[in-house]
Amino acid sequence: MHSKDLQIDWLRTFLAVVDTGSMTAAARQVARSQSAVSMQLKKLEDSIGRPLLNREPRQLSLTPAGFDLLGHARRLLASHSTLVLAMHGGALSGRVSLGVPDDYAVPYLVPVLRHFAARFGEVEVTLVCEESTALLAKVDRGEIDLALVTRDAPSRGVLLFREALVWGAAEQHEIWKRSPLPIAVHELGGRLRTEILAALEAQQREYRVVYNSPNVGGQIAAAQSGMAVAVLTRCSLPPTLKMLDARQGLPELPVIEVVLMRSRDSKGSRAVDTLYDEVVGSLRDPLCVERAK
Repeated sequence: MHSKDLQIDWLRTFLAVVDTGSMTAAARQVARSQSAVSMQLKKLEDSIGRPLLNREPRQLSLTPAGFDLLGHARRLLASHSTLVLAMHGGALSGRVSLGVPDDYAVPYLVPVLRHFAARFGEVEVTLVCEESTALLAKVDRGEIDLALVTRDAPSRGVLLFREALVWGAAEQHEIWKRSPLPIAVHELGGRLRTEILAALEAQQREYRVVYNSPNVGGQIAAAQSGMAVAVLTRCSLPPTLKMLDARQGLPELPVIEVVLMRSRDSKGSRAVDTLYDEVVGSLRDPLCVERAK
């Protein structure tokens, strides 16, 4: 007969495995040995009576029971953290610096920060809005605590979700019919920029870059004015621009991975811990369970 007890530590370990994508990384996050992490997961699965993870070679994925548990576990851990702060830690205070590119700020971070501020009004949150490449460097140097960014290399950060890149243009100008094709490219980092231009070259499509900046507003203005076709994240495409595809003779664009990065220097900060958990709990797509490292 299975125990009905679901211990908080078991659930915390389960979330760490899901969020990091591997037993090894989860063990580092919860400060336990890998064998202890495996044991806690086994106890949790024994208590529920069903497997929560599919353990394939170098890959973890959620079972249906794991998907069912995930949302409940996140809500329970958030409530538990609030209770601990109220009973033992007093009001949460401190400072957190959070980096984000401007195209992710409004659609993704506004609801998260609104909810966080309502619960933890004493925490001072400073937003740093720059392109992902600059923010990644700042996290690595310890200049900011957290950053919601486009992943620049495999296994960097905690994968939250995937975001499509799209072509956008003002329909009335039909700028996509011009040759060479004028394009406005966000400073997406060397790898993505290379992929985008290579896709055009593979079609033997002549092009010229007429706008190249980390400022998404400028890209949108270039597209709306009929100056260029813009490469934008799907979340930043305004209704005034038409999404283009193969029907307009344009190649498919890469899908990017959006991750949460944390600086080493921020370890031990309750304010950073809490905002980190808030961002992951709110934005993490349950389908984004990564291969074990």
